[in-house]
Amino acid sequence: MIGRAFANRSSLRAILKNETKLSELRFGRWISVSSNGPEEAELSGKRFAALWGNGDYGRLGQGSLESQWSPKALPPSLFDNQSLREIACGGAHTLFLTENGHVYASGLNDYGQLGVSADDRGYIIEPLEVAGLPKEILKVSAGYHHSSAITVDGELYMWGKNTNGQLGLGKRREQGMHIFHCEAATILSTPSKVKFLTGVTVKIISLGFEHSIAVTDKGETLSWGGGGSGRLGHGHQSGILGLFKSDSEYTPRLVKELEGFKIKNAAAGMLHSVCISENGSVYVFGERAKKKLGYGEASNNSVPSMVDEIPYSEKAACGGYHTCIITGGGELYVWGTNENGCLVLQMLLIHLKELKDHF
Repeated sequence: MIGRAFANRSSLRAILKNETKLSELRFGRWISVSSNGPEEAELSGKRFAALWGNGDYGRLGQGSLESQWSPKALPPSLFDNQSLREIACGGAHTLFLTENGHVYASGLNDYGQLGVSADDRGYIIEPLEVAGLPKEILKVSAGYHHSSAITVDGELYMWGKNTNGQLGLGKRREQGMHIFHCEAATILSTPSKVKFLTGVTVKIISLGFEHSIAVTDKGETLSWGGGGSGRLGHGHQSGILGLFKSDSEYTPRLVKELEGFKIKNAAAGMLHSVCISENGSVYVFGERAKKKLGYGEASNNSVPSMVDEIPYSEKAACGGYHTCIITGGGELYVWGTNENGCLVLQMLLIHLKELKDHF
């Protein structure tokens, strides 16, 4: 995954000049600025994103395939002069959500994950607006090869790769949708409403490698897609009367082990998932979920298991093979693989009090 963040007021000019240091950024902060030159004038009063890292396939939206070694701001002109509400980073693509509820995408498009069905390019280097979203969007999430959006009234739309049911649309094909086959993988290049959730208000969605996890307005947790390593939290393979067993779930399924717990936050990683309940408890499931924290056995957790060692928690985020938790006290817990320094300080508590105000 590439590093991406939002800039604070003091670092704006340094970002535009490509002179800033990562330590000068405040993650998750939106800014408004007074103009001082044409570039800053365009950013004046706007909320924007600064991106950096691997530029393969145009995932940074900068109009090229070049990597960025320091944060570089994306001008609002790329988004019809709208401020950005949030961004979501996928395997090699990025989703941008504007303040007026429109979604843009750039990067790799080999499985239709950009949602730009009229454009058959394998990758796109500048953000294009996602087609076929009929309502204002409040939230977006990007998986490894699939994407999602939650509308203003809680409907869920998904698109991209659907090899293991990660789009939650079932196995039956419907006429009128842009569905085709590529190397035995089902692809949906236009956003489609998850009809199995009709009547359910979705508040949170998080996408992993080939699975998806959602939380409703009632705090119920649902998961679907590839279930290998127990990442869906259902405890056993799906099947009909014990026949045709599969690790995959092709439609959203309630995580029964979390019934009775109102979930307020959820995150999906490559082969694991994390949920946080209203009382601040952290539940993990999937590939060696507790072992990666340094507790428990090395076996997979196919049902949610509470992590007692972490204090009252607020928010979770998963990378491919590592996990971050922000506690109610503003502390950051990290665990998992430390490849390329992902954990900053492996298995040590990092005090980042300011993060509490930004999430």
